[in-house]
Amino acid sequence: MAESESKKVIKLVPEYLLKKRKAYQAIKATQAKLALLEKRKVSKGKGLKFKRLEDFLKDSHKRNRDESRIRRLKVRPPAPLPPAKNQLAFAVRIREIKGVSPKVMKVVHMFRLRKIFSGAFVKINKTSMAMMRLVEPYVAWGFPNLKSVRELILKRGQTRIGRKRVPLTDNTFIEEHMGKHGIICLEDLIHDIYSVGKSFRASNNFLLPFKLSVARHAARDKARLLKDLGNPGFRATDINSIIRQLN
Repeated sequence: MAESESKKVIKLVPEYLLKKRKAYQAIKATQAKLALLEKRKVSKGKGLKFKRLEDFLKDSHKRNRDESRIRRLKVRPPAPLPPAKNQLAFAVRIREIKGVSPKVMKVVHMFRLRKIFSGAFVKINKTSMAMMRLVEPYVAWGFPNLKSVRELILKRGQTRIGRKRVPLTDNTFIEEHMGKHGIICLEDLIHDIYSVGKSFRASNNFLLPFKLSVARHAARDKARLLKDLGNPGFRATDINSIIRQLN
């Protein structure tokens, strides 16, 4: 009797507790795995990008060429201002700017042409003309007509609210943000831009740079596309044909 009492009695764990414990262990294992993956992602950082020696030489050549061109521009007389009726210009970037001079890059960013085939309106004055000469090898610019201005704003006009791009499709929205400048509808905005009115700077800043596009087959055939677009630089009224092609 004493021998039987000395034996330990093993209590059985109910089945529902075993299932609950197993599920809890699975959750903890999953959480640990996710934490490990997140730690590896943070510690990994940015991957190294391999750059060929030829690319360094190409960028250096392009930078030196820009610096030489800028030095020559300083010696030459400034470009004459166009007639008073041509106060509005439209600039579109049609060349890559990888490896260019920092001065050229700064002007491109000031014109808000950070991406290829992006365009923006520019008010013509002595300062903007000098800036145009700096970026001429990469930017085509000229004088848009009213039809081009209207089509650009109606089709691709957008503004930024916070971090969100908002298309300009509601006159109430335009009046809410531009009413203090006397602009209460889309037609007022178009007129103020085209006529370079007193609120041109506010209107132009309200508009985001235009993200122009090319046909898919044209993007694959870059040589033909660049030939169709023509050379960068001053294009006068021919800028309207580029707008038709890219809008």
